[in-house]
Amino acid sequence: MSDKHIDLPLSDLAHGAIQEKLDGELVKVFGNIHDPNTKAEAKRSITIKLEFIPDENRQAISLSSDFTTKLANVEGVSTTVLTGQDLKTGKIEAKELKSGSRGQTYMDFDSNSMRQDTGEPVDVIERELENKKSVVQFNEKRGNAR
Repeated sequence: MSDKHIDLPLSDLAHGAIQEKLDGELVKVFGNIHDPNTKAEAKRSITIKLEFIPDENRQAISLSSDFTTKLANVEGVSTTVLTGQDLKTGKIEAKELKSGSRGQTYMDFDSNSMRQDTGEPVDVIERELENKKSVVQFNEKRGNAR
């Protein structure tokens, strides 16, 4: 028999279920601590609430537990988006600025290719422009060909 007057070890309560829940919340906290998208120094906490509800004779008590875990927020990220309207179609367009400066090309070392400010490969754009080239011979159109 224990010398304690109140013998309720947390790890034994509810056949170990409360300890099991605490272990699960600890996994969340330590996962959040190691998440590079959170602030390293931010506080994290686990609150365990034990609620005691006695019967009318005050001899049998229903014990329930509730866990509240506060984790560090994931830090936000920002980017720049270029937007405009296609003059031919009237459609609004938006693309992320990838080069750091509007109109600037950059070297994408992952694909080893030059890209325009929105990330489109320069060689693809140049090929599209070449395919669209058509020299208009106004003299031929008017019947003045030599």
